Parts: sequence; C-alpha cells; structure tokens
Amino acid sequence: MSELSHIDESGNAKMVDVGSKAITERVALATGSISMAEKTFKLVAAGGHKKGDVLAVARIAGIQAAKSCSTLIPLCHPLLLTSVDVDFDLDATTNRINIRSRCKVSGQTGVEMEALTAVSVSALTVYDMCKAVDKDMVIGAICLQEKLGGRSGHYLKGSEKS
Repeated sequence: MSELSHIDESGNAKMVDVGSKAITERVALATGSISMAEKTFKLVAAGGHKKGDVLAVARIAGIQAAKSCSTLIPLCHPLLLTSVDVDFDLDATTNRINIRSRCKVSGQTGVEMEALTAVSVSALTVYDMCKAVDKDMVIGAICLQEKLGGRSGHYLKGSEKS
C-alpha cells in the first residue's frame, strides 16, 4: 500500500501534503471519445440539434468540470488553473467524436485529474444532449496522453520512458 500516495500506513485515505513541493509549470493532455449512430453524428456535426450547439455546450461543460475537479474527486487539491482547452475532432467514418483536453497550472501538484475530468464531462454532456435521439452512444478510451512538469517529469503514453 505504500506505493499509493493517497493511502496512509494504516490503509486510510489521505490528502497528499504538497506543501514542500516546488511550484513549477505543469501540463496534462487527456483524450477520450463518444461514438454514436450516424443520424446523431450528423445532427451534432451540422449543429442541427434542437437543444442547440452540442459541442459548444460540451466545451463549456468540460472547462467548468476541470475548474471544479477538487469538488468532484475528494482527494484532489483545488488548483488555480492557468489554462483549460477542450477540443473536438469529428470522425465521420466511425461516427465518433474524439475529445482532447489540455490543462495547465503553475503549482505544487499536477493537472492530470483536471484534464481527465474535462474530457469525461464533455463526453457526458454530449450524451446528455443527444440521449433523446440515441441512447446507444458509447463513451470510451478516456486516458492521460501526456504530462509535463513536477518531480516525476515527463510522461508520454506508450513511450518507453513512461
């Protein structure tokens, strides 16, 4: 259990003390996707959904979620984010929306959870706005792609140094 930083010697949950860590610039990039029926995909892509611009609402939801991460995940530290970007890539061949979030902070702890939360909530928002026409949508492949800064250094998904 000693390898898990959020668990104390007795196995109890704890918030990590980051007080002695150096303030550095930290960046995290996360990705995920939501797949849907062709009809639903076309509605979203054309902006023709009766609830409005699905991707604009999902982008704002993702940004808001990153800013609220410490209220959603109990042991996350509240961070003063300096940047949150949420972007979408529409893949018409698979009827999938690929979601990317990049979060940045100058602080004593990383922003991985904020980037992952932004992607997750963006995907959930797409689902919420489109569920009336497609309940078979699938959210998936949410993962950390890259992390920069901090004591552990650079992480790049799939690289040998990770």
